[in-house]
Amino acid sequence: MGRRVLAIVLLVVAISIAIMTPVLAFTPIGRGLLHTFAAATATATPLPTPLPPTPTPTPPKPVLTVVGAAPALHVGAAYLLDDDTGHTLDDFHGEVPLPMASTTKIMTAVIAIQAGNLDQEITIKQDAINEVNNNNGSSAQLKVGDQITLKDLLYGLLLPSGDDAAIAIADGISGNTQSFVKVMNIFAYRLHLFQTHYINSDGLTYYDASNRPVPGNYTTAYDLVRLAQYAMKLPLFAEIVKSNEFNLAPSAHHHGYTWQTINALLTYVKETPTVKVYPGATGIKTGYTVEAGGCLVFSATRNGHDLIGVVLGSADRTSRFLDAVTLLNWGFGLPLKVTSG
Repeated sequence: MGRRVLAIVLLVVAISIAIMTPVLAFTPIGRGLLHTFAAATATATPLPTPLPPTPTPTPPKPVLTVVGAAPALHVGAAYLLDDDTGHTLDDFHGEVPLPMASTTKIMTAVIAIQAGNLDQEITIKQDAINEVNNNNGSSAQLKVGDQITLKDLLYGLLLPSGDDAAIAIADGISGNTQSFVKVMNIFAYRLHLFQTHYINSDGLTYYDASNRPVPGNYTTAYDLVRLAQYAMKLPLFAEIVKSNEFNLAPSAHHHGYTWQTINALLTYVKETPTVKVYPGATGIKTGYTVEAGGCLVFSATRNGHDLIGVVLGSADRTSRFLDAVTLLNWGFGLPLKVTSG
């Protein structure tokens, strides 16, 4: 009986509210009562929280996938990295320390770009010229007394692989080459290149009084490809190493210079006439000494894929390019397989 009475009372209240709502809406008191009722109802029954939008799934990406063995190369070490994914495609003696000749200049350039003032005018001193003459080095043909900006000197460093430019840059940034080399070694450690060490800024072999090579300038193919990967993220470095030629017009401060790359993957080089330009090549740096053999850090892009590689200890200047081409063709020829995420 009590339940029936309660139900009737609630029904009457509901009917009364329905009848009175239009009336209440036209009076201040009525509007206040309606507002209070609505607030009480809302408090008693909270609105549900909307669900977050469903995230759009990432479409699977095709990646270069190693199948079978990498091609055999007559080198001391080789390494090939898929720069898009960070996956190693080939590692042949990649952790063995070896001399690296002028690929040393990658580190010289990185420090110059990140720690130097690119607008600084650097005066070419006699020690830069002596480095070339006394150690059978490659030259940017710099003239003593010329004042050249650091940015322009970087082209002389990386295109013709000027050992004179390497010494001038070291002097200009750190005051002398010894101080600059200390920075090189500290920065190598900070980049976790734990099997890399420098004794100069150009990679030339020095000899002791007994005509034996002075040890201490070495790296691994693994360290070198990681350094190259880092360097290629610097826009100026990437711009320079893919250039075929740089012309510096004469001025009141310096002679005129024309520097051409000696990277035969980018352009015809008379010293290596049998090497063909590699489609999609984007750099990076050559190196050669009797002790190091032919060295090359290289990069290329094909069909949206970017590869970075290293060969150390090739038979000669020509072989390093042919070895790089063999490795690149193999890498780009790997099948594309879809992975998730």
